[in-house]
Amino acid sequence: MGWGEMHTAGVPKAERFGWWRDRLMQDLAPTHIASEHADDFRASTAALELGPVNVSFLSFPTLTAVRTTRLIQRSDPELWELGYMARGIMVMDQARSHARVGAGDLLLYDTSQPVQMQVTEAGWLTILHLPKPAVPLPDRSMQDLLSRRLPAQGTGALLAGFLQGLAGGRWSALEAERLGAAAVQLASAYLGGLADREGLLPPETQQSVLLRRVKAFIEAHLAEACLSPQTIADAHNISVRYLHHLFRSEKQTVSALVRDLRLDRCRAELAQPHHATHPIGSIGARWGFTDPATFNRTFKAAFGMPPGEYRRWSIACRSADDRP
Repeated sequence: MGWGEMHTAGVPKAERFGWWRDRLMQDLAPTHIASEHADDFRASTAALELGPVNVSFLSFPTLTAVRTTRLIQRSDPELWELGYMARGIMVMDQARSHARVGAGDLLLYDTSQPVQMQVTEAGWLTILHLPKPAVPLPDRSMQDLLSRRLPAQGTGALLAGFLQGLAGGRWSALEAERLGAAAVQLASAYLGGLADREGLLPPETQQSVLLRRVKAFIEAHLAEACLSPQTIADAHNISVRYLHHLFRSEKQTVSALVRDLRLDRCRAELAQPHHATHPIGSIGARWGFTDPATFNRTFKAAFGMPPGEYRRWSIACRSADDRP
């Protein structure tokens, strides 16, 4: 899945605004957009498909965007739109809430309700398009987070960094699928954490939110050799026993999840030509396998061949695919 950023710079001035707006509407829910810079609109747009979710990257001058009831009736993808403002200032109104969002803030809006957004300072916005069924939080809790300035702190900082890091990347279909799943996990953990702290979650949802926060923490700290059930439990102010209790309904234990995620990261690096000169042991160590013998044995048990053989096989397959 590749990066395909498009700029208005290559379009005649008189056509730039309409060109950008038309391409934007291919990725966003239908919206009325107006700008005082329509005569010479300087902006860019890019989109990524990541399995269960899409991500849009937008730069633009000052403008106004309005999604009306009539547009919603015409087309509604039923998405939670979670945005990160890397630059600029936006004023947003939805669900009787009003917020001024600036650089470094996150924001949330609902495609199923009328919304008005006014960009008062040229901005750069990354939007994670979350299908509503993919977010395991009650609708009532999400509604209370709409049109607010959401802090990019804690899990929010991880999410913002993750979204920014996607810009310009190229991934295989499998990698894109996993990145999309990770995006949903991080977003759910962040939004659930906000709702939990503000008492917006019913008791039956709090445990599932905590589990997602734990999984997001594991994803973010995989490269740390000290990552263990104890350090994970300590980071969430719970006991190791309760941590294991959280994973009782999962297909694997917390230790197995850490191991499998680390193996996936190692396998992905071994398959990349630009890592071909990196020692096998250093790749394993980078993802927490500090003992080379244990890494070789664990990798072979998971994938049917030791890491060195997997690297040779993967690169040979890639070379065969590149032949005309």
